[in-house]
Amino acid sequence: MNKINKDNNSSSFLGSLSKVGGWTGISRIFGLVRDISTTSLLGASVFHDIFVITLKIPNVFRRFFAEGAFNQAFIPIYSDFQKNKDESQTLDFLNSLAGFLITFLFFFIIIVLIFAPIFIFIFAPGFYFDPVKKDLSVEVLRIMFPYLALISLVAFAGGIQNSHARFSLPAFTPVIFNLCLIVAALLIAPKYDMPIFVLAWGVLLAGFLQLLIQVFPLFTLNRLPRPRLNFKNNGLKKFFILILPAIFAGGIVQINLLVDTIFASLLETGSPTWLYVSDRLIQFPMGIFAIAIGTVLLPTLSKINFKENKQEFIDSLQKAQTFVIFIGLPSLIGLFFCAEELISTIFLRGEFTIIDVYKSSYSLMAFSLGLPFFMLMKVLTPAFFARKDTKTPMYVALLALFSNVILNYVLAFILGYGHVGIAIGSSIATLISVLILELILLREGLIKISRILSRLNVAIFVASIFLIVFLKSFSNLVDFISLSESSRVFYLTAEVAIAIFIYLVLIRLIYGKKLKKIFE
Repeated sequence: MNKINKDNNSSSFLGSLSKVGGWTGISRIFGLVRDISTTSLLGASVFHDIFVITLKIPNVFRRFFAEGAFNQAFIPIYSDFQKNKDESQTLDFLNSLAGFLITFLFFFIIIVLIFAPIFIFIFAPGFYFDPVKKDLSVEVLRIMFPYLALISLVAFAGGIQNSHARFSLPAFTPVIFNLCLIVAALLIAPKYDMPIFVLAWGVLLAGFLQLLIQVFPLFTLNRLPRPRLNFKNNGLKKFFILILPAIFAGGIVQINLLVDTIFASLLETGSPTWLYVSDRLIQFPMGIFAIAIGTVLLPTLSKINFKENKQEFIDSLQKAQTFVIFIGLPSLIGLFFCAEELISTIFLRGEFTIIDVYKSSYSLMAFSLGLPFFMLMKVLTPAFFARKDTKTPMYVALLALFSNVILNYVLAFILGYGHVGIAIGSSIATLISVLILELILLREGLIKISRILSRLNVAIFVASIFLIVFLKSFSNLVDFISLSESSRVFYLTAEVAIAIFIYLVLIRLIYGKKLKKIFE
């Protein structure tokens, strides 16, 4: 019976993961098309720098209040209500939480709109002290910032659906955002003298559409909130207790991103765009695999009775980490050795020049070194939040923040590595965080060190060495910059296809089992 339950759980987890990963993958493809459209329209100009930095401001707060901290506090509490099967208490909790969230967001957005210049000073001091950049940044921020309220409510709706094992629509929702900006960049913005404003209004429209499509699925679940303020609700009180350290933990991570933005705004024009372009490519494997695993893992671990089924908890966490290494290590190698090929094939057109390709590829190589650790962070933190431990990730994130500030300053300014130094600093700071979290989980007995030298891990290591040899040789043979657009696409497709074939065949031969076993 236990084996049947485990098989069912494995099948359910894999099915949920495939939905999230599949839709997130589609979203990332549309996101790539969006970035191609905006960089082709604006290039690595001051306008694109302003657009990516001002867009990052509501996105930082969105992850601050919504997706990260909110779900990490909300899902375990909501899962407890679901276990108790008291419909009226569950709905009362959702209504009270919705009332609080809407009220808080309304007043917060009003404050930001009034004091927008101060937020530009905080997030992009390099823009603030240039009158032209400052005025344009303030205008764009005031158009886009209400997007925060809309996307936060979308995250709330997504958390409810994820708790009911409905992952498809929340994972699909970002496609709407990307489509809005693609249409704005390709069809509407070129007709205006200041296309950046068209992109800003496109962001706000995307928020409304993303929220609108959440109504029907919540209605079918009988979980469509009717907002009301009720601070006496017990579930809401528990939520406040959990979310405060979660906000600090998630907020510190976002402050890390803010630190990168601040330093980038102080560097030469184009630096924010070069970092943005390279980060977008890093987010591709992150979104399809690591974020998808983290999204499914948190509700999965939250449903496990830790005291009675500790081994099931350990196995789920261990398998998630192994899968991340299986994907993360070849992704690191591919992005590092194919950085120039990828960026020239995807972005070298319109206002995006050859110099921009070189600059972006350097920061992509630096970011790629931290990719497995960025991915592992998405898997390790649910192991703490599922047990309602939000303080440990907070302390680790605080240490990472201080590390990132020091590393960014030293590498970008003292040693003169510029935007590449910022990427290196972020990678090292994340490595430090992962090592600390792993040591804590090891001390708690939630990681078995004996599994590190498993046959699968050896297979991954050997296959990765062969992958490096192939990609290095291929890069030396083909000069992508000198090729036509169609030739770059052909050669890059061939290179990626052969690399995947080599990696998977070697894994299969050394591991001695069907690849399907890894995905199960």
